[in-house]
Amino acid sequence: MGGELVFIANDNRNNGSTRNYIYHTLKEQIITLTLEPGTKISEKEVAEQLKVSRTPVRESFLQLSQEELLEIYPQRGTFVSRIDLEHVEESRFVRENIEKVIVKLACEKLTDDDLFQLQTNIAMQETCEKKNNHEKLFELDDDFHKILFSACGKNRTWNMLQLMSSHFKRLRLLRLSSYLDWSIIISQHKQIFELITKNEPDKAEEVMSEHLRLVVFEKELLKDRYPTYFK
Repeated sequence: MGGELVFIANDNRNNGSTRNYIYHTLKEQIITLTLEPGTKISEKEVAEQLKVSRTPVRESFLQLSQEELLEIYPQRGTFVSRIDLEHVEESRFVRENIEKVIVKLACEKLTDDDLFQLQTNIAMQETCEKKNNHEKLFELDDDFHKILFSACGKNRTWNMLQLMSSHFKRLRLLRLSSYLDWSIIISQHKQIFELITKNEPDKAEEVMSEHLRLVVFEKELLKDRYPTYFK
């Protein structure tokens, strides 16, 4: 965390693809906390680094502002938004209530191939725990849930959730990077997998709910440890 913003210049990009590249690069580095909450960033510096006009940079900044990842203050500058715990709770609430239904559907719908994907995902999570690779574990955690949505034919629902989950994702990654107990997350994924294979939807729903409430119990600890990261 707290690294420097890095772009790779590419003279072959047109204005639209440059804008998309800036947007996605900034968003990734904000979500992964490479750009720490509260960091000031400059349209001018980004444009100069990429050797482009400020127009695609400004458009990217505005889009990220609409997603509440950047805060733009006239005469003061643009800053990476601090983590808003009200946004975190709202995202968690929506995910919990949708994913309780998804995991029950999964008990009916998952194929052997879907189950194999989940099993492989869990095995890779265990490897990440051994290697202390929290960023890859974060990706695999997301992928575990995405597999469930996809297998139930709810890809658009998953994509919708991603649009409102940026603050929630940053808190989750902060949790993983703080070396709190990763085994709880992996253990709950294993339980969810086993309950799906045994076709026990009510128990699977219960574990999913517990899983998505972990952040409720740990957010105050993280806020105490990283006070400048929070709104």
